[in-house]
Amino acid sequence: MKKLLLFSLLFLTFHVNYGQENYTLNGESLNLKMEAEGSLDLLWTSDSGNYRYFVKTENDEITELKNTKDNKTYLEEYKTTLSHLTNGMATDKLKFTLYDLKAFINTYNISADSNYTSVVKTRKLGLRLGVFGGLTNNPFVDNPENTKVMLIGGELEFFEASTLSRHSGFLQGRHTFDADDFNYSTNEIALGYRYRIINQSAFSLYGQVKLATLNITSSTIDDEDGNSESISDTSFDVPFIFGIGADIKIGNHGYITIAYGELFAVFLDNQGNFSTDISIGYKLNL
Repeated sequence: MKKLLLFSLLFLTFHVNYGQENYTLNGESLNLKMEAEGSLDLLWTSDSGNYRYFVKTENDEITELKNTKDNKTYLEEYKTTLSHLTNGMATDKLKFTLYDLKAFINTYNISADSNYTSVVKTRKLGLRLGVFGGLTNNPFVDNPENTKVMLIGGELEFFEASTLSRHSGFLQGRHTFDADDFNYSTNEIALGYRYRIINQSAFSLYGQVKLATLNITSSTIDDEDGNSESISDTSFDVPFIFGIGADIKIGNHGYITIAYGELFAVFLDNQGNFSTDISIGYKLNL
């Protein structure tokens, strides 16, 4: 485990530093990655998830693009800076993201130099297909003995592939098995959203929420005479079930995934047992 962790850290460090150059700006030493190079260069860096963007002119003057937050309002200074550097190009709808800034600089460079080669690719949808298995105590179902049962499932995750996006959606299906002392099983289809708190190419840590679920359940209960009765039910909910997870990259296209899928819910009550809903799986870029 220690060797795996050390390897992951070394791999992450390599990816963070690859393709970057050192610059000094106002006495601050910065490792900046070149994103677009032309009449105006776009450079950027990231520190603990905080992104900073810079532009460099043909005279090698570097200016940071700022979007200062004053109370709850963003001042959007970057719009004035870029309008000045691009001879008045419209910036009123320009968003402070790497993709949008790159597209803006790309448009200017095309207009300023007929020999410039565009560096902007069309946004496209990225897909990952995953399978997983684990244990759950069905925390939102009455489970007097706090019995843990097996779960298996699969999912399709979708995201913007042209950037290292923090946001993704997923469509997930899973089945939980019953046990001798817990005669309850369910097939669930869920639609959800993930936000990556740590977002690197080799490792990501995310929070997730299941926004909508469709459950087909089967259970067995005993009536007053001791006779067993099988009950099937179908329910649709908007439960807002929150969980956490992590992706660890292995190879060029695959990820080991670890998830604590059902920590708590906004619109479902915990039935008295501390949530146990842990799974491990594998995802593959399509």
